[in-house]
Amino acid sequence: MPGRLRPARGRVRVMTATISLSPTAEAEDRSSSSFLRLSLAPVGPAPALLDGAWWPRSRDLVAELPSLTDVLDPLWGRITRVTVNPTHWPVVPRKVPVAGHVVKVGWFLAEQDPHELLLLSYRMGRWNLLVVPPRTTPVSAAWLMSAASDPLGTSTASRLMEEAARLRTVSETDRAVEAVWDSEGGHAASDPAARPRIPAVTAALPHQPMGR
Repeated sequence: MPGRLRPARGRVRVMTATISLSPTAEAEDRSSSSFLRLSLAPVGPAPALLDGAWWPRSRDLVAELPSLTDVLDPLWGRITRVTVNPTHWPVVPRKVPVAGHVVKVGWFLAEQDPHELLLLSYRMGRWNLLVVPPRTTPVSAAWLMSAASDPLGTSTASRLMEEAARLRTVSETDRAVEAVWDSEGGHAASDPAARPRIPAVTAALPHQPMGR
């Protein structure tokens, strides 16, 4: 795999990545091909392991890559090549037609994190994005996109996926405890302080400066 290059610092642009928790809004979002679910790390003094996260709607690179390069080409320079780990991609095409050019696609099994997409822009730089699985819940996706775009992040894509799974398990366990508590009359307890605290796991996606 090529050495890690960084693009020259340029103008900073801002994109808002919105993850809706409303079932209706989520359904509308999934039916809209024009909304790109992408969060990028801001420019910082030292590069993090990841440059952000991308939440595609499917594992079809031919269908998903064009909308991604439409956004990244003006920011990072023309994306000429991407690589994936085939573990989570059923089909890895050799080339994908995008707006105005063709992106070459390669793959690495042992050398590349299975949850990562590597993008190369000729003579401009290299970037690594966490790929959020298409069927991820909005809450987990929001947490993953926020964590992957943290400029101080030191976790790999796989480590973040493991942490997201752990948080889901904790949240599900807490909901089960709360359900049992409610069924046993916990709301009627005379001492509110006696009720177990249920930690909440939330993640908000702030405005993400772009242009790494």
